[in-house]
Amino acid sequence: MNNNIDVIAFYLPQYYPIPENNEWYGTGFTEWTNVGKSKPLFRGHYQPKVPADLGYYDLRLTEVRKQQSKLAREAGIAAFCYYHYWFGKGKMLLHEPIEWMLKSGQPDLPFCLCWANHKWYNKTWNSAKSVLDKKELIGIDYGDEADWKLHFECLLPAFKSERYYKIDGRLVFVLYRVQDIPNVADFKRVWNEQAVAHGLPEFYFVNYIDDVAKLNEPIQNSCEKKIVMMKANIDSVGGSAFVRKLSRFTKMLVSQLLHIPTGVYQYNKIRKKLSGPIFAQEDVIPVLLPNWDNTPRRANGAMVLDNASPDQFYLHCKETFAYIHSKKNKVVFLKSWNEWGEGNYMEPCLKYGHGYIKALRRALDEEE
Repeated sequence: MNNNIDVIAFYLPQYYPIPENNEWYGTGFTEWTNVGKSKPLFRGHYQPKVPADLGYYDLRLTEVRKQQSKLAREAGIAAFCYYHYWFGKGKMLLHEPIEWMLKSGQPDLPFCLCWANHKWYNKTWNSAKSVLDKKELIGIDYGDEADWKLHFECLLPAFKSERYYKIDGRLVFVLYRVQDIPNVADFKRVWNEQAVAHGLPEFYFVNYIDDVAKLNEPIQNSCEKKIVMMKANIDSVGGSAFVRKLSRFTKMLVSQLLHIPTGVYQYNKIRKKLSGPIFAQEDVIPVLLPNWDNTPRRANGAMVLDNASPDQFYLHCKETFAYIHSKKNKVVFLKSWNEWGEGNYMEPCLKYGHGYIKALRRALDEEE
């Protein structure tokens, strides 16, 4: 660890076929399906993004997960934060990579979990249709105390792992949409009681905020810390979170209807919007954003950070790290390690090779 800065990278497990995706999108569907067939929206647009060292990998292969660990260590990543999909009453999806990681030890990196508690819609992947054309594929039943305990028990092997990442000796668990969890205070209490009953430390709950405008919402202060993502600063107008969301949705809709990209921004011009003084607050955990281009999922409705590069990412890291020097816990989340469908990744691609990995390592080393 460099000057006690821990970078925790979100990790997407959507890289192997599952029955549900086979039914919804066709046999063999994975994250790579739309990544590989993505097309450029304008002259000079880097699409499709093509993975280099690991290729279009399958997470069922231990060797792939081992190489991911090696690359993450090269970058200086302290831990992976796996997206965890729990829909209630024992229903989970894409949970096998966590189980394989625990059983095989690969990736052999420290880790924590993020409950990605959002409904799944077909709009997530059906970029050929309008953004208004969405169908719920699976919802979430938040249940009662019995279901909360079942949820805890299903994750108990992970919590017992010596590699599970902790802050102040407590188990880090991220709530992606804390505002959607009924009785979240009771949910946290029950989980803490369960942890202690199993000889574990209590949880260090962290909620994820996708727009800084939501910081004023009381529910966002219900956890020990909050991860604040600044991407919404790029394409939003207005003050309230609702108005900002509406502006983004309208722009996306116009793009879809007129078949022209309206969400293209030059990374070097918007980079400073991705960090700010709010990152110096003790209860805020910054987010690093190396790149973003969700053309595979949104086509003309995509948000594209054009000309994102390792050199620009290095500057973004330096600007973000400058705000956390005096903080007690110098923890930073990175979005993301491998969200290729969002054009949001650190893994090597054909254009930049190990560039992003080297950029983060350089920024961390300079903090020593």
